[in-house]
Amino acid sequence: MNTQFILLTQSATSAMIEIALLLLGAALIGFLIAWFYQKSVFTPIVKQLESEKEELNRKIDGLNKDIIRLNGKISELENVIVEKDKEIQILKKPKK
Repeated sequence: MNTQFILLTQSATSAMIEIALLLLGAALIGFLIAWFYQKSVFTPIVKQLESEKEELNRKIDGLNKDIIRLNGKISELENVIVEKDKEIQILKKPKK
């Protein structure tokens, strides 16, 4: 009965302020719980993905070096082909 008396004696303004404060407190509690949850769950996942990204970037760098090396070898072989082609053309010329 005492609780009902206290609720009845509150003015509408003080009741709205109390409701707003309680809602603000609930929102703060919800925010903090969600923040700690995401931090505990998603932080290890993000760290794992970052390490995988670094590993893939190292592989990409290695593959780019291989591409440069192979392009150099291709240009060397093209030069050999051009030289052999010139030799063949010289040998095909009829002697006078």
